[in-house]
Amino acid sequence: MIHDIMPGTEALLQKEKVTAYVGIDPTADSLHIGHLVGIMLLKHLQRHGHKPIALIGGATGMIGDPSGKSEERNLLSEDVLHHNQECLKVQLKKFLDFEAEENAAELVNNYDWMRDFSFLGFLRDVGKNLTVNYMMAKDSVQKRLESGLSFTEFSYQLVQGYDFLWLYQHKNCKLQMGGSDQWGNIVTGTELIRRKTGGEAFALTCPLITKADGGKFGKTEQGNVWLDPEKTSPYAFYQFWLNASDTDAAKWIRIFSVKEKAEIEALETTQAEAPHLRILQKALAEELTLAVHTEEDLNMAQEASQILFGKGTTDTLRKLPERVLLSVFEGVPQSEMSREKIEEGMDIVSFLTEATAIFPSKGEARRMLKDNGIAVNKDKVPEDFVVDHSQLLQGKYILVQKGKKNYFLVKLV
Repeated sequence: MIHDIMPGTEALLQKEKVTAYVGIDPTADSLHIGHLVGIMLLKHLQRHGHKPIALIGGATGMIGDPSGKSEERNLLSEDVLHHNQECLKVQLKKFLDFEAEENAAELVNNYDWMRDFSFLGFLRDVGKNLTVNYMMAKDSVQKRLESGLSFTEFSYQLVQGYDFLWLYQHKNCKLQMGGSDQWGNIVTGTELIRRKTGGEAFALTCPLITKADGGKFGKTEQGNVWLDPEKTSPYAFYQFWLNASDTDAAKWIRIFSVKEKAEIEALETTQAEAPHLRILQKALAEELTLAVHTEEDLNMAQEASQILFGKGTTDTLRKLPERVLLSVFEGVPQSEMSREKIEEGMDIVSFLTEATAIFPSKGEARRMLKDNGIAVNKDKVPEDFVVDHSQLLQGKYILVQKGKKNYFLVKLV
């Protein structure tokens, strides 16, 4: 999990109980799995007796960090930032212990110490300590010089550096951690601490997580994979980890799991012997879904995952909430038909030809039915089967399966 580490950091962690922080951008009201890397750093830190601080960037979120960005971001209002902070704290509590007796995690917001800072005060107390040459040398600045960088974003490293200084002075925080793209900003903080106080502070960054296929980690075709179940359903969350490549799963389980090294190595051995069982992916998906959501959500996600592989039942389908049902069958051909058509019951042959694009003719539908090749809501049906309201899932859907792999979802409107 380590990309860069300032000399002396390891000795510090072995010598004393250290307070360390990770900054979290509050531009949304939910964390996404990209945030989990920094959170896992804090979690490991706390498990080994140190004190973690999660810093919500209420002030820096109003400016926008140029690191890794190709353009300036929109600024958020104070009300929105406060709402986002409250939502993020609920999610952080699932990973960090805020009630521990000796090393309780703490949540801070840099807006609390930045809001009363006057512009002239900031220039005198902070700006005069670092040269423009020092600030210009940072990669995050260099990469934006051609496309343009506002003074607001240029000053971001000063604000983040001051955060570290404030935490050093008020919380005895000696270590800042973050993604490798944050190295320049973190080191600016250690330099500010050295120049202002003569003290010594440290930096540790983790690699930016990548995917074996070159795609961006934590992104799907639908966007970010969020921790909020309203933004990313527990089923879709579970599926993200379950669908990881073998290469990615072997790498990610060492970052996102709290399993011991020996247990992970045993899983890797089993995976090598039977890759088709996807042991690593299942272990990762199970642990993280349970950590972020609930046991009930995990069970639902596991049951729903079985449906497409032929092991689901009608009862499983009936238990699925509508959004999970639609998540499972996302990409499956869907069609609509009037409820009135099944009011009195509709023979299966007419239903298959009128309601879906499965069969172009009734003759073809009958042949498939005779061969026992049609299932309605996972149950094989005969040629004289009648479709009516009793088959509706969530009061409005009927699932048709042709052969083993071809699904069609009919919505009654």
